[in-house]
Amino acid sequence: MSGAATVGSNGWEDGLRARHLIPLWQVMRGMLPSEPTPPAVAHHWRAADFNPDLERAAREISAELAERRVLLFENPSYPGESRITATLHAGIQYLLPGETAAPHRHAQSALRFILEGAGAYTEVGGERFTMAAGDLILTPAFAWHGHGNPGNAAVAWLDGLDLPIVRLMGTTFAEMKPPAGGVPKMPEGAAMARFGSGMLPAEAEAISVASPRIHYPYVQARGALAQLAKGAQADPVHGYRLAYAHPQTGGPIMPTMAAYLQLLPQGFAGGFYRTTEALVFSVAEGEGRTTVIGLDGIEKTFTWSRHDHFVIPGWLRFRHEANREAVLFSFSDKPLQHTMGLWREVREH
Repeated sequence: MSGAATVGSNGWEDGLRARHLIPLWQVMRGMLPSEPTPPAVAHHWRAADFNPDLERAAREISAELAERRVLLFENPSYPGESRITATLHAGIQYLLPGETAAPHRHAQSALRFILEGAGAYTEVGGERFTMAAGDLILTPAFAWHGHGNPGNAAVAWLDGLDLPIVRLMGTTFAEMKPPAGGVPKMPEGAAMARFGSGMLPAEAEAISVASPRIHYPYVQARGALAQLAKGAQADPVHGYRLAYAHPQTGGPIMPTMAAYLQLLPQGFAGGFYRTTEALVFSVAEGEGRTTVIGLDGIEKTFTWSRHDHFVIPGWLRFRHEANREAVLFSFSDKPLQHTMGLWREVREH
């Protein structure tokens, strides 16, 4: 047609954009790279650096004022976004003796890995779960939950949430006050009796989306790792690693997040590994180092010790080494990737 703009002319393309239409041929290569190119970077937070800030926050910010006294781990690639990876949110929550955090609930799923202290509790769905260092306690989506510390020492734990995933889908709901009359109470130990003994209720029950066990004591998980290390050969990448499991399905503890505990024997030197899942690590015991190679080929080495935390975004090559026996807790977004058929791994040992 005479006088018509030709394909690719600037004027025509600018006109498309003004009408909120995007020429795919301009952006397709960026949308479909040959391999994942995560914007997040690997980063290390040393306990020696952030512990003074936790203590200062405890002095200056009351639990009532803060509602949840938490220092968030924000990935340097996401300034102002309060996320540790594209899909995960993490931070350290700190509760002083005598303090409580009022019950609330939200669409996001959460997990809590206890770092230090004992005798505090998380109440989930009306049942109290007493904390000990190294325990894992879950908060399934939209379960009422609150915290309290009747003990004599401060308690700190790692919070992990799928908050960025829920926000991306635009499905955030939250209630900040329990219903009139409160949440119905359950006796402490009820969930463990039904789902944590290696047995299940004989009568058929609906399969829970998240693990109904809720509480995974460290003494059991650590003991399982120690027993595994006595008779099995260490994996050349992970050492001895176990996944926390949903007792009804044997699958991950939550539909969006998986959690692991791994033992690295003294002198362990793992092979390089990469996976599409984003991993957040918390050092439960020992000392070691993790080497990460970025997309730019630049190598970083994180020399870590107890209560340090570090993040490795998906598809970055990394390897672990242990100066002395070490235990790492980690959580990731693997279940969601697996459901979508996206999860991959590459071993380079």
